Amino acid sequence: MSLKKIDTKILDGILEKMIDTVDESKGEIFQIGEQCRNDYQDLMQELLDVKNKVLQVIDEGDELHKRSRLARLRLSEVSKHFQTYSEDQVRDAYEKAHDFQMKLLMNRQQEKQLRDRRDELERRMRSLGETIDKAENLCSQISVVLNYLNSDLREVNEALEDAKQRQDFGLQIIEAQEDERKRVSREIHDGPAQMMANVLIRSDLIERVFREKTTDDAIKEIRDLKRMVRSALYEVRRIIYDLRPMALDDLGLVPTLKKYLSTIEEYNDKTSIQFINMGLDIRLPPKFEVALFRMVQESVQNSLKHAEATHIQVKVEVKKDNITVVIKDNGKGFDLHTQKTGSFGIMGMKERVDLLEGDITIDSKVGGGTVILIRVPLNM
Repeated sequence: MSLKKIDTKILDGILEKMIDTVDESKGEIFQIGEQCRNDYQDLMQELLDVKNKVLQVIDEGDELHKRSRLARLRLSEVSKHFQTYSEDQVRDAYEKAHDFQMKLLMNRQQEKQLRDRRDELERRMRSLGETIDKAENLCSQISVVLNYLNSDLREVNEALEDAKQRQDFGLQIIEAQEDERKRVSREIHDGPAQMMANVLIRSDLIERVFREKTTDDAIKEIRDLKRMVRSALYEVRRIIYDLRPMALDDLGLVPTLKKYLSTIEEYNDKTSIQFINMGLDIRLPPKFEVALFRMVQESVQNSLKHAEATHIQVKVEVKKDNITVVIKDNGKGFDLHTQKTGSFGIMGMKERVDLLEGDITIDSKVGGGTVILIRVPLNM
């Protein structure tokens, strides 16, 4: 079939329906994942309570065992020398021995019930954990699909006269974007998210130890810490699910960069970030806005994570025929001659600049900070 005979409006209509359906599915899966996490937290709290009760029942059982043993010894002594004891004393010894024996039996049954409940809770938590992991994987895969449907397929529709080249170009962009997002998502999940989850579990153990020592003030502080860590953990998950900022599509590059850098500064209170916008206040084509945002994002993250910068400056200047972006930090810097050529961050930025027919200059030295200059021509 000739490309000229293809009705792009029909394709757009099909895409809209596909996007709506996939987006609704993503929202439903996200809600399922969040509900499972809430259930997981409730089960975790119940499990801690059950474990504490098991310890308490064990202690009570030990005490009952001691008292039961003494009562049996008393009964044995009375039985051997019953002629020296009154009938009431014999009956009392027998009833006490029998009472402690029954209490000990009930204690053992309660301990077994609590242990069975503990094992059941642990099985349910493992099952919920598997469901949460599946939900996260599905949301990540759906995000890739939505990105493909929202951007690259539309570009292919707008340039059907050269469909094969457009498709190859779009697939390269998707691969570069999603590899970068997966890397960032994995770093967040394996780093701060995993750390906060471990802190939450550890705080529960500390809470139990402190409770046994009756340090109420310490327990209150630990509970406050749990709430803060849980809130931070939710924020990290939210970032993982929303790696592509929606404001970029709605507001454009400059407002999105301003909001993003402000948010990053709030999360990194040891680093000040200055944003300077100069030149024209206009919207750029989507491919320019996405690529430039990702390059600034990568540069800022490198300054925070690797350079340990305390001050970062991002300057954007939009002119009629080109856009210039400068990212400068006062971090540790690095030796350009010994920098690993396999570094995905720098390689990814260079590939993005090449696709936009622009150029990038990196100036850095050990102990002297880093300056990245990006200049891209605008053919609008």
